[in-house]
Amino acid sequence: MAESSIKKLASTLLDAITDKDPLVQEQVCSALCCLGEVRPVETLRTCEEYLRQHDKLAHPYRAAVLRAMERVLSSCASELDKDTASTIILLASSEMTKTKDLVWDWQQAASGVLVAVGRQFISKVMEELLRRLHPGTLPHCAVLHTLASLSVANAFGVVPFLPSVLSSLLPVLGMAKQDTVRVAFCSALQRFSEGALEYLANLDRAPDPTVRKDAFAADIFSAYDVLFHQWLQSREAKLRLAVVEALGPMSHLLPSERLEEQLPKLLPGILALYKKHSETFYLSKSLGQILEAAVSVGSRTLETQLDALLAALHSQICVPVESSSPLVMSNQKEVLRCFTVLACSLPDRLLAFLLPRLDTSNERTRVGTLQVVRHVINSAAAQMEDKKPFILSSMRLPLLDTNGKVKRAVVQVISAMAHHGYLEQPGGEVMIEYIVQQCALPPEQEPEKPGPSSKDPKADSVRAVSVRTLYLVSTTVDRMSHVLWPYLLQFLTPVRFTRALTPLCRSLVHLAQKRQEAGADAFLIQYDAHASLPSPYAVTARLLVVSSSPYLGDGRGVAALRLLSVLHPNVHPLLGQHWETTVPLLLGYLDEHTEETLPQEEWEEKLLMFLRDTLVIVSDNTWICQLSLELCRQLPCYDEAPQEKNFLYKCIGTTLGAASSKEVVRKHLQELLETARYQEEAEREGLACCFGICAISHLEDTLAQLEDFVRSEVFRKSIGILNIFKDRSENEVEKVKSALVLCYGHVAARAPQELVLAKVESDILRNICQHFNTKDPALKLCLVQSVCMVSRAICSSTQAGSFHFTRKAELVAQMMEFIRAEPLDSLRTPIRKKAMLTCTYLVSVEPPLDEQAQADVIRGCLHSVMALLPEPKEEDGGCQKSLYLETLHALEGLLTSLLQRNMTPQGLQIMIEHLSPWIKSPRGHERVRALGLSALLLRHFLEQLRVSALVPFHNLGLLVGLFSPRCADLWPATRQEAVDCVYSLLYLQLGYEGFSRDYRDDVVERLLTLKDGLAHPDPTILFHTCHSIGQIIAKRLPPDQLISLLLTMFEALGDPEKNCSRAATVMINCLLQERGGVLQEKVPEIVSVLRTKLQEAQGEHVLPAAQHSVYLLATQHCAAVVSSLLGSPLPLDSHTSMLWRALAVEPRLAAQVLGLLLEKMGRDVPFKESRAFLLGRTPDRVATLLPLSATCALFEVLSTPAAGPAVLELYPQLFVALLLRVSCTVGVQLPRNLQAQERRGASPALAARNLEPCSSAVDTLRAVLLRSGSEDVAQRMDLEGGWELLRTSAGHEEGATRLARAMAEHAGPRLPLVLKTLACTHSSAYENQRVTTTAFLAELLNSNVANDLMLLDSLLESLAARQKDTCTSVRRLVLRGLANLASGCPDKVRAHGPQLLTAMIGGLDDGDNPHSPVALEAMLGLARLVHLVEAWDLRSGLLHVAIRIRPFFDSEKMEFRTASICLFGHLNKVCHGDCEDVFLEQVVGGLAPLLLHLQDPQAAVASACRFALRMCGPNLACEELSAAFQKHLQEGRALHFGEFLNTTCKHLMHHFPDLLGRLLTTCLFYFKSSWEDVRAAAPLFTGFLVLHAEPRQQPQVDLDQLISALQILLKDPAPEVRTRAAEALGRLVKLA
Repeated sequence: MAESSIKKLASTLLDAITDKDPLVQEQVCSALCCLGEVRPVETLRTCEEYLRQHDKLAHPYRAAVLRAMERVLSSCASELDKDTASTIILLASSEMTKTKDLVWDWQQAASGVLVAVGRQFISKVMEELLRRLHPGTLPHCAVLHTLASLSVANAFGVVPFLPSVLSSLLPVLGMAKQDTVRVAFCSALQRFSEGALEYLANLDRAPDPTVRKDAFAADIFSAYDVLFHQWLQSREAKLRLAVVEALGPMSHLLPSERLEEQLPKLLPGILALYKKHSETFYLSKSLGQILEAAVSVGSRTLETQLDALLAALHSQICVPVESSSPLVMSNQKEVLRCFTVLACSLPDRLLAFLLPRLDTSNERTRVGTLQVVRHVINSAAAQMEDKKPFILSSMRLPLLDTNGKVKRAVVQVISAMAHHGYLEQPGGEVMIEYIVQQCALPPEQEPEKPGPSSKDPKADSVRAVSVRTLYLVSTTVDRMSHVLWPYLLQFLTPVRFTRALTPLCRSLVHLAQKRQEAGADAFLIQYDAHASLPSPYAVTARLLVVSSSPYLGDGRGVAALRLLSVLHPNVHPLLGQHWETTVPLLLGYLDEHTEETLPQEEWEEKLLMFLRDTLVIVSDNTWICQLSLELCRQLPCYDEAPQEKNFLYKCIGTTLGAASSKEVVRKHLQELLETARYQEEAEREGLACCFGICAISHLEDTLAQLEDFVRSEVFRKSIGILNIFKDRSENEVEKVKSALVLCYGHVAARAPQELVLAKVESDILRNICQHFNTKDPALKLCLVQSVCMVSRAICSSTQAGSFHFTRKAELVAQMMEFIRAEPLDSLRTPIRKKAMLTCTYLVSVEPPLDEQAQADVIRGCLHSVMALLPEPKEEDGGCQKSLYLETLHALEGLLTSLLQRNMTPQGLQIMIEHLSPWIKSPRGHERVRALGLSALLLRHFLEQLRVSALVPFHNLGLLVGLFSPRCADLWPATRQEAVDCVYSLLYLQLGYEGFSRDYRDDVVERLLTLKDGLAHPDPTILFHTCHSIGQIIAKRLPPDQLISLLLTMFEALGDPEKNCSRAATVMINCLLQERGGVLQEKVPEIVSVLRTKLQEAQGEHVLPAAQHSVYLLATQHCAAVVSSLLGSPLPLDSHTSMLWRALAVEPRLAAQVLGLLLEKMGRDVPFKESRAFLLGRTPDRVATLLPLSATCALFEVLSTPAAGPAVLELYPQLFVALLLRVSCTVGVQLPRNLQAQERRGASPALAARNLEPCSSAVDTLRAVLLRSGSEDVAQRMDLEGGWELLRTSAGHEEGATRLARAMAEHAGPRLPLVLKTLACTHSSAYENQRVTTTAFLAELLNSNVANDLMLLDSLLESLAARQKDTCTSVRRLVLRGLANLASGCPDKVRAHGPQLLTAMIGGLDDGDNPHSPVALEAMLGLARLVHLVEAWDLRSGLLHVAIRIRPFFDSEKMEFRTASICLFGHLNKVCHGDCEDVFLEQVVGGLAPLLLHLQDPQAAVASACRFALRMCGPNLACEELSAAFQKHLQEGRALHFGEFLNTTCKHLMHHFPDLLGRLLTTCLFYFKSSWEDVRAAAPLFTGFLVLHAEPRQQPQVDLDQLISALQILLKDPAPEVRTRAAEALGRLVKLA
């Protein structure tokens, strides 16, 4: 029986081998292999029988079966008996030779079967193959291929048969005329030779150790004769390559004398083929084998053939490797292998050939030759030992080559030389210098483009290769240490090696550390013995200066500092401890920053401090003077590096400052002045810094040297020479003057303060001021900078108070002249900024400026800055933005300094008067600047205020009136600054009233909170904020200032900026309201006028008066006013809306108006049905006019903040009436006349509100919430989109739910009265109202507010009353509400458990609809409640529920599948540890569906299955299974379904073996599932169940039925299903 089952399984799979999908076909083969692993003999016999019986089966499918057989045989060949092996051998032999044509796929598969059997039964296979070799007849190509493969797979088994094979094949070699047959012969001979060589090389393991090469020599030579003399001459390239491939291993088997005899013909024959073949790998490989064979026999013929060999091989190595083909790279390796063979046997001849070719100028030749030389140096080191000088001398010409590829090859040769001791020979230094030169190559001079295969072009550049080589040679080649140290030091200072500094420093650091480890004597440099080395002063200067740009050149700053630290014993013996402490701190600072974040000035200062400390430690004038001399010598080295040269100047100044020799200082300063390149701005700045730093210690000498230079013939001669060249003389002269002026400025700034004042006017300014008469911008800037530095030095001096600066007025006037000369349309230079800074310093110096001069300064500076065009955006010009801000800060400082000298109300008034024209400017950017300056000055005045007696702030009203209307400026920044100005003014008033400076007034502080309102562009918010500001002003303004303030604000009504004019109106009315008691009797007259102008006036200042008039009317005739306004046409125009809002000013009036409007809204039906249904359509609902008008009016009244108290009083009535209004207007249309108006578009005078009935009701309901203090409810609805849902038919129910949720969360205390008002709505005639109120009540139970406010019983009663409602939606919502008790009041569920369960179970049976929404809601509700009810309440209905929901597992609707599976999981969770047998039966029955639905196409269903299975686990009383569910099925974790299912089936079969049949039956049901993924999962589940089943479970399985079902699945349209079916069939072998 077992055999027939295996056969049936195998036959079923074999019938599916013709599947068109390759993946399915592959799985069928894998399944056959599974069968073969268990029952190899039966499976192989079935396959053999199948192929024999299906003779017409197409060859691709026959090949697939044969490949499956090969896989089985590969692992199970040892289990075959001889008969089966013979049968399979005959089958494979027959299949392989069935057709004489070449069908490679088929014949290869059959050949594979024979090779697999041959590993175990080599004699039988060889017997069959020999049987196929007929005398005098060409063998089949597949037979030859099989023999070749067997030679590789089982050389020890085949070689003993080789004589027989060769004796059969050699006689027919001449008969092979087709190239394919000849190629097959060549391949076979190659494999035979390789097999024989392997056999001979391992005779100790061979079955017959007596076999010798002579056994094959004659036959191989016979074959060689045919291959070389006949077939190699073929025109077919493929055949020629096959011949060459065979000749390589065959040459090792030829007799020695025959090989020697054939070499003169063989080698030229092979070499000739290089010209005929583009892919030469096989030629080179074979040539290498032939050369090895020739060398092994001591051939003398090689010497005669050497020239031709070398020429051919050299031409091959010179071919550029541009292809990514592996064969091209492999050919290079084989050619180099040939050179190695020749180098070991004939080194002199080889070098005599190679080295002259280094002198050629051809790139390819030179690169190829260098490549061979490098290879020979590495691979034939012993033979090249005495040739080192010869090789070194031949490298001189390649060193001069500028080609990038040649350079790279040279560097690689030098690297090889370093490892083998070449660089220790005379001339090795030249190679080292060459490497350093390449390290200094600039990136832009990399000549060649990177190859297509290069991943990182920079990593393959000449420079990158050289850097790596230098470092590796320095660190890994120990013998190079004494060669490189201290030789590499001489490359540090030359400019041409600057770009190589980083690798040089790194290598030198490593070498120095090695020397230190070897001992102090080895480390100290003997400069006498190394005259070419730079001095320690030169090295110190060089390394310190390049460290100023630490990130250039791959981070040379770090490398230089590390080298400097290591070299300290060679620099000065006292520096060790200090440098070892300080240098790591500098390196750590660099680690904390990047090139972008490093503060350059701060870094340079740290380096200068390091230099100063070094000089202090050394304290040797001779050493310091020598260092300063070296620093000066290196100045020309940095002409192309201005930043580093600037720092070098600072280093020179620092060093000269430490020198004690005045003669040296004067001499160096003179040389610097005479040799400086004045046309470079950075150099002028550096020179000035040098003089300034030097002046710290040598002020007299520095000034004297500057004076001498100005008077010297050198200075005059240079100017005279420049004057000869008229086109450039003026510019060059100005550059020299600029440098001198800067020098004086830096001297004044850095020299000791106690010495500067005596020199300022006599020495410094005298030489600066003589250059004021210039038009050169650069000189102007230098003059301003220098005067600024001088002024700052004077101010910072401790003697500044007693210093009388006679040149002050002159300098101020000169600065103002410079400022006025600057263009007003742009900000190009920092001249005006520097000039204003200078004026700021000068203002504070005695004597004071007169009033006129002070006014001129203020006007000039304001005009220079305020009139500038708007500052650029950051992205448009970062530098311009920065310069503008700095200029503005300079102006602020100047004005503050001027105000400080007159801290009185009058002084403040003067400053504000200067700013007033700019405050009122029609250009916004000018107003922003003016208000900003005003705010700054007022803050300063307030901070510095000192009141010694109570005096009036007499100009408060004027100033407040100037600034307060600006709170509504179109520019937000202006508004903010205006508030700050008012804020400061009010505190100034409090200060003058006697309050202390730290006093904080609550009213004034409110101004700060109002600034946010000013940021809002909405005019309503903006002017409301202005009104609040007006209230604050009114409360804190003294009575005597009221008139002046009003007069000033009335003037502001004509402000060209309309917003400011409107703000003045708002503030005037606010003042009249708060403080206008004397005007109270004039209010009726004002109202009368405004009512007349209401239709005409454009200004909003008329509106408050009109609203007041309406208010007065309504207090007397409320009902009439309401009735009259309700008669206004819809939609309401803006004037009518204003009048409605005016009625809410006073709470009692508002309450009356709201009550009347509610009455009007409820008096008429909400809609009327049209007669459209007579035309066959659903009747249209059209809104009635009166309720619609009342709703719109309600919204306007509620939009007024003052209506709040009235809304609170009528809150329940308003909320319920509007909620019902919303529900009954969903989908209701406007009357036709209003629709027509909306289509035509509203006029400009109409409000922009939506007139649609439902939308207007929703807006009004929202307004009730906002006005009643329930802003949180409204905001929650806004965020959740609840209002939009309420407006639509589809989302109205959800909208009502969200409204209830928001009410429960944010307005709970108001719910009791609302529910009381809602109580009577369950019997409403309008179904929509019943649905809305039920949804609202249901959601209230979702919150604990129902219990907290003792509303639970009333809510449950109300819902129970609706349980039998005729509307399905109402019944569904009732169930949802009852289920909400689980989250709202979970502790109350137990008390109401029976009632809740009865309702839910009843819902499961609601109606006849199999997909009833009530049933869905019941399942969702039960899932929430089952955990909270009493166990005995649930137990009675547990089985009924489980049975009732089971059909929903496979429902077509995703929601039902998800809900039922989730509920099943919850039922399991409740029953943990207490599961009755009847329910356990349901658990077991649901297990298979749940596992399969893990592959459900809907993610929600799969997630529900995860949960349900995790809950089922404990009830199955299997810890391993439960643990597997918990591990694999966690939410959010990716599920590997196959792995999980495998694990699950393993545990199921181990712990529940009796379930096998039942689970398989369930799987059979899902074989017909409509979901492809589930249908595919079912056979996968089946396969895993069978995989883990035991043979004793076999009776549970109807194998025939299972095979038949899977056989049907093999024809499924989905490839995945067919694949899984094939996989399952393969596993059924366990039960067969």
